Amino acid sequence: MKKIALAFGIALFLSACAGGEPATRSIGVEGLTIASQGGPMPQHAPRVPPQGPAVMAAKYAVQDVQVVVPRTLKVSEANTFKPRADIVWHGDPTGDRYAQVGAILMAAVTDATMPMVEGRPVTVELTLTKFHALTEKTRYTIGGTHELRFDLVVRDAATGDVLDGPRRIVADTKGTGGAQAIADDAAGRTQKVVITERLAQVLRRELSAPVTDPTLVARARTQSLEPLILTR
Repeated sequence: MKKIALAFGIALFLSACAGGEPATRSIGVEGLTIASQGGPMPQHAPRVPPQGPAVMAAKYAVQDVQVVVPRTLKVSEANTFKPRADIVWHGDPTGDRYAQVGAILMAAVTDATMPMVEGRPVTVELTLTKFHALTEKTRYTIGGTHELRFDLVVRDAATGDVLDGPRRIVADTKGTGGAQAIADDAAGRTQKVVITERLAQVLRRELSAPVTDPTLVARARTQSLEPLILTR
């Protein structure tokens, strides 16, 4: 069962569906994604010859995910340009910000890992270290950067042995401001949508590796696949 744990507080459990080159003998094209040109490959990924955008595939079959939001993280409700806090989130009504940002991270990891059904069975642990979105004052004036950080650990699902991590993942992304932010809201591109998509994108990157099988590469490049943007 995939779950969110609010560390040092009440645990909240939510049910959800959900090293090296991936085994490719049984990967279908739906399990592949195209990495955009211009961004660096993940530091832990093997290099492949530059022949256009890289084709990526999940390295694991993700069986379970745990999201931990420590209650020791500092929350701020201040509507200033950049409050000094670990968690700044005004995209939901006033409430338990730990639970709210935990639910966003769970939605992102569920989306990212849903297609990951081939490879070594693993569990994925995410521990939030920073979720600093824009305040209303910042969003509707100058805009800025959503600072999104978490620690990642991948474990063998059967033994619990650590296969990857712990390592800090930085998923920062630009937040629009002023008239553009208002237009984005009207179009449904809210902060929650932008942040959830960015977190899912980064998680797909971190749990994937380049595919070099020429048949799969050729098939992937002829399909309309969602780009995997490789930026750091």
